[in-house]
Amino acid sequence: MVSEPENQNENTTNYLRILFMIAGIALFLVVYFSPSWPDAVDPMGKHFSLSREGKGALAVFLLAGTWWVFEVLPIGVTSLAIGVLQSMFLIRPAKEVFKDFMDPSVMFIFASVVIGLVFTKTGLTRRLAYKMLIIVGEKTSMIYLGCFVVTAALTHVMAHTAVAATIYPLLLAIYSLYGEGNKPTRFGKGLFMGMAYVAGAGSIVTLLGAARAAVAIGFFKDIAGKSIGFFELSYYMFPIGWIMTLLLWVFFMVFFKPEKKHIPGLKEKALQLYSYMGSVTRKEIMAATIVLGCILALCLRSFIPALDRIDKTAILLISTVLFFVFNLLDLKDLEEIPWNIILLFGGAMSIGFCLWETGAARWLAVNWLVMFQKANWFVFVMSIAFFVLLMTNFIMNVAAIAISLPVALVIAPYLGVAGDVILFASLVTAGMPFLLLVGAAPNAIAYDSKQFTPGEFFLFGIPASIMLLAVVAFAIYILWPLMGLPVTVAG
Repeated sequence: MVSEPENQNENTTNYLRILFMIAGIALFLVVYFSPSWPDAVDPMGKHFSLSREGKGALAVFLLAGTWWVFEVLPIGVTSLAIGVLQSMFLIRPAKEVFKDFMDPSVMFIFASVVIGLVFTKTGLTRRLAYKMLIIVGEKTSMIYLGCFVVTAALTHVMAHTAVAATIYPLLLAIYSLYGEGNKPTRFGKGLFMGMAYVAGAGSIVTLLGAARAAVAIGFFKDIAGKSIGFFELSYYMFPIGWIMTLLLWVFFMVFFKPEKKHIPGLKEKALQLYSYMGSVTRKEIMAATIVLGCILALCLRSFIPALDRIDKTAILLISTVLFFVFNLLDLKDLEEIPWNIILLFGGAMSIGFCLWETGAARWLAVNWLVMFQKANWFVFVMSIAFFVLLMTNFIMNVAAIAISLPVALVIAPYLGVAGDVILFASLVTAGMPFLLLVGAAPNAIAYDSKQFTPGEFFLFGIPASIMLLAVVAFAIYILWPLMGLPVTVAG
């Protein structure tokens, strides 16, 4: 029998759900049916009009953001609504809209999730988890740190999406030993949200952590005529990535301090469980070999031009095919795929392309940046970093950089700002979308743990984002100039 307080809580939740659902619809209707909005005008006097389709893109953007944050529907279903609204209100052709749901980036996430699945099924995840616990010991603060350091380090050599998918089942194995079952705890929230945040922090350090850096550097070369090398990027990004990793450890120890300081007997239990597993099995070796082979091929793409012509998604999907070829997975395992997360990223790609192709994103960027065209150089650079931070929570981080860099680089010379610092500051904030699950694949993968809600992720992402901006400010004003990065140029 359900108690009266539980009924009241359920009714309150339903009322709030209906309220936020209506709020999202109201935002959509108000923006979509509003009169034409003024043009955005860049510093060169060029006008950027907001078309009906662009206004429609902003309307869908606001509805999706509201529904995602407050989870009025399953997040994957909200993504489907994004496609439906674009088609029904003639914002984009249906063929383009729904093609985004099978974009190579979405399939890359699918392949990454399958890697995590095979690691779990073969037992490789539990073996790694027990080994880590034997090393870090029984203090929950050290378990946090150990998980965060391993996650950050792995993103230096492989895509952060693949890292998150690999680490996620390892965290599940670790959390199962915490003694609280599957119920949400502060330790669980910190462990999984922390993994997502740190995956972003580590991914900024090299070109291998995510596609955004390579694309942005190529884009920067076309605009500014200057090349940024592999090791030059890492030189300036390494301290920022690791400062953020350590600060995030402190952040989660403050906001999600584990209920238990120690897990008594954990080390002995981990040793015992590890010994029970026996020697490494043939399936574990085969799974590790396939994954490492794909990772090696992805890494070599940055150095071998012939490999660079092959899309990274195709390379990673080879692992999925081989898992089934060698009977490491079977048909039933496909039912274990978290399709809610895959759909979420299909919707994220769709709204990103919608904002980009309709010109709505560029209209937003120009309006934002021209407000700072006469500001102090430091304020101007921070305004770019802040804009990219906000936009990368909703659309592809590469697109967020691509729409802001051209305008920023036009304004920069008038304020005596070097283009390099604009690029690096943008790359830092583009790598760490701490507000919305759709901002990065690791966020959504962590959400599958059911340890936190989208609202909690958003709420705690606010102080984390403020901390990130403080680190960017420190880098721009103090650290990077000391390391030799040109921040200002002669007028």
